[in-house]
Amino acid sequence: MPTREFVERVGALLDLAGVLVIAVGVTVASAVFLYRCWRTRRVVDLYRPYRQGVGRAILLGLELLVGGDIIRTVAVAPSFRSVGVLALIVLVRTFLSFSLEVELQGRWPWQPRRAPADTGAARRPDGSAPRRL
Repeated sequence: MPTREFVERVGALLDLAGVLVIAVGVTVASAVFLYRCWRTRRVVDLYRPYRQGVGRAILLGLELLVGGDIIRTVAVAPSFRSVGVLALIVLVRTFLSFSLEVELQGRWPWQPRRAPADTGAARRPDGSAPRRL
């Protein structure tokens, strides 16, 4: 099998894997959401975990799709036009990944992680909680 055909197939397989990851991830997250809604009848409490599950599936799928695009564009026969198209695709998908990551984490990547909820264990002698910076 010629190298070009092999690289095309690897890129196509990564694209297929990306689409499958998104489809299966959204399906599983939806099934879990519906099951939990049916059991607890608390849709409001379950909506955020559902969005996070869908977001994670999309993020992983986008990473695989970008990988497939990079392999096909750079490894086969890079031209200025194909690299430009790849750059636009990667830019759009990176923006989507970035915005999904912000949505899932609830903070900008350069912000520190949130401290776990205060359990009251680390209190001052006067009973007040220590000040966080």
